[in-house]
Amino acid sequence: MSRWDSWDESDVRVRPNKKGSRPRTKDSPTYDDAESGRVVQVDRGRYTCAVASAEGAEDRVVTAMRAKALRRTAVVCGDLVRLVGDTSGAEGTLARLVQIDERRTLLRRSAEDTDDAERVVVANADQLLIVVAAADPQPRIGFIDRALVAAYEAGITPVLLITKADLAADPADPAHLVSHYSHLDLTTVISSRADTQDPDRTRLSPDAVAQLRRLLCGQVTALIGHSGVGKSTMVNALTGADRAIGGVNMITGRGRHTSSSAVALTLEPGPEVEQPLAQRSWVIDTPGVRTFGLAHVDPDDVLAAFEDLVEGSVDCEPGCAHESPAGGCALDAYVAAGHAGVNGGARLQSLRGLLSSLTGSQSPSQEKTLGTA
Repeated sequence: MSRWDSWDESDVRVRPNKKGSRPRTKDSPTYDDAESGRVVQVDRGRYTCAVASAEGAEDRVVTAMRAKALRRTAVVCGDLVRLVGDTSGAEGTLARLVQIDERRTLLRRSAEDTDDAERVVVANADQLLIVVAAADPQPRIGFIDRALVAAYEAGITPVLLITKADLAADPADPAHLVSHYSHLDLTTVISSRADTQDPDRTRLSPDAVAQLRRLLCGQVTALIGHSGVGKSTMVNALTGADRAIGGVNMITGRGRHTSSSAVALTLEPGPEVEQPLAQRSWVIDTPGVRTFGLAHVDPDDVLAAFEDLVEGSVDCEPGCAHESPAGGCALDAYVAAGHAGVNGGARLQSLRGLLSSLTGSQSPSQEKTLGTA
């Protein structure tokens, strides 16, 4: 027998690989003693969290930093997290954020439809309050449709809020916008100033505020809209906060950014709620958006946001891209027959505009305001 035959694996010593990963020497911590919290604001690597205190007491506001194990994981407003360390919330203290609970919903967008860089807006929202102004600035149905697509893709219930109804040149303008979405299962709220002589437009109609408060009770609701449409004004009315309010540039018609980061605030209780709620109501104010890209949404899923057209797609050719009748699309005939209502033609045009933008054949800037050709 040769000396090679007398060796076994215990005689072999493997040279360590300097570039290889070292074996684990201990199990990962379980953090059983960690406290639960909700991220209410993110600011330059610091995470402000609301941590429940004793029953009946206000939440503790705890500032935390992200653990090294989460350095590659985005933490966003609305995240439910686990905290260790000093969670007293005392001034100058800093807790450690060690775990992110599974997200129920995740609202996302991109800068452009062809931009692969995905941006998370909020986590764990139940509702998306899409805010547009009846005037100053003019409402853009392209933005509303994009927000609806993003909401449905995320599994979030959309609600449409039309502000500044008193500024519309034609009193029928808000009604026209509402009728554009009349074939959708979409709750719509119209808001205006309580005092038309109020130069700052900060005093809102109590009926609209009360209606919204009923809709938002017991929910986590994110507000999204262009700058200058009145998001922060409504947030202040609903929460009693003092969020900065911006106006609209008279030359460009665009709003001025006043909210630099998303912030979650608790809904102020009102007489509209007859019984105490089992869970807290949260209102998340997000910064005004200039673009709302949908690069993360598959074009085949866009049609789901157009409930009034979905039924007509049953007769489309297999693999139909819904571009034109020449490609086997049955939506034109469906709309012509009146099945999608009086606004079916405009809705179909909006759908095709979105699909063209996602495929790169149309820029989002080409999307029209309501009533334009």
